[in-house]
Amino acid sequence: MFHMEGALLKSSSIFPYFFLVAFEGGGPLRAFILFLLYPIICLFGKEWGLKIMVFVCFVGLKEESFSIGRTVLPKFFLEDVGNEGFDMVMKCGGRKIGVTDMPRVMVDCFLKDYMKVEAVIGRELKVVCGHFIGLMKEKEESSVYLELKQIIGEERMDSSVIGIGCFDNLIDHQLFSCCEVLYMVSEAEKKNWQALPRGKYPRPLIFHDGRLAFWPTPIATLFMFMWIPFGIFLLFVRAAVFLLSPYRFSMPFLWFTGFKGTLISPFPDRANDEQKRGGVLYVCNHRTLFDPIYLSVGLGQPLTAVTYSLSCVTELFAPIKTVRLTRNREKDSKLIEKQLKQGDLVICPEGTTCREPYLLRFSPLFAEISDEIVPVAIDFQVSMFYGTTASGYKILDPVFLLMNPTSHCSVRVLEKLPKSFTCQGGGKSKFEVANYVQSQIAKALNFECTSLTRKDKYMILAGNEGIV
Repeated sequence: MFHMEGALLKSSSIFPYFFLVAFEGGGPLRAFILFLLYPIICLFGKEWGLKIMVFVCFVGLKEESFSIGRTVLPKFFLEDVGNEGFDMVMKCGGRKIGVTDMPRVMVDCFLKDYMKVEAVIGRELKVVCGHFIGLMKEKEESSVYLELKQIIGEERMDSSVIGIGCFDNLIDHQLFSCCEVLYMVSEAEKKNWQALPRGKYPRPLIFHDGRLAFWPTPIATLFMFMWIPFGIFLLFVRAAVFLLSPYRFSMPFLWFTGFKGTLISPFPDRANDEQKRGGVLYVCNHRTLFDPIYLSVGLGQPLTAVTYSLSCVTELFAPIKTVRLTRNREKDSKLIEKQLKQGDLVICPEGTTCREPYLLRFSPLFAEISDEIVPVAIDFQVSMFYGTTASGYKILDPVFLLMNPTSHCSVRVLEKLPKSFTCQGGGKSKFEVANYVQSQIAKALNFECTSLTRKDKYMILAGNEGIV
């Protein structure tokens, strides 16, 4: 049995996690109120500070639709796990029980799904008419002991429980008094902990949602709220310059304002040569809705992008031509062939974005249409906001993306597929070609290939199939 905040996480403050709940679940206004109350939260002490944060973050939220503990928080919890604390917890054999001061709805998915913990003991929230009222149920010492007794088993309560806690936590005594052996961690020791390497995650983190891309400490949060007014102004300036000016003028301006990018291409003039012979199909992984635009700018030529789920507003203001696929194999195949006859085309066969260093399964549709296939490896890093979402409003994707103080897009154009690795020229199956392109892009980016699809992502994060 271990105390999550004291024995597993490096951070000594739980304010960032509640800020994420307030921002992603209640919106910027609720998050701003929580930020203003931070000095009062610190003055009122741990227990009352926790109650204030719970009330501000949860009051009025629907219990049924609350998914932040499953879609947003696991990423930040995993990045806050200490390598030393993780090893200490995992070395203990038998069943593992996580104890937390936070509401259980915030940590249950993280501990059970990503840390492989059998049971979680945390505070329960009061619900009225399907909505959280911002209050926690009081938990007496006897009821906590009985709950632990049910989880472990009455016959094992007196002899086989090992506890891991923190000296700085006073609430632990009612739970850890039943432990035969108790290891205590000090805050001084935790300051020297290293972050848990991604390779040691019990379950890989592939999908997560939410708009915030940074760890929202009070100082970082202050900077965000100070940046937002200027960021909104910069959003309109960037959009106007990019849409109304030629690439040769707009790109230096965007670079100057923090939107930077790099292009790596084995043959700088190959794109123009290929265009003379006919349409080239650029196949790239999908990080943001700007991927085709950066490729078009990098190559210095207009491209047509085929899309699966752009919002109508985004398509309307796109600086390059976009063609929406219908998800009907025959219709989409004819549509892509038609566009290829008119010029070069860029397609993202993953069908959706992935923020982490993984590639989703590539749809093999592109493989049977053309032999002129050029893989493109794209990576995109943001500093404050994610420009993608599964459960939020997609119309705001370009808004959040353009509001970032800085971002960097790396575009690497790989070697064109040899004829021997294509369907028409080499006799390969469409699945072999798609998997080969996926592996080449993954190798260039040092990413990992998966067999997960767009449908898997949206079922996990939004509970639907992601059809827009």
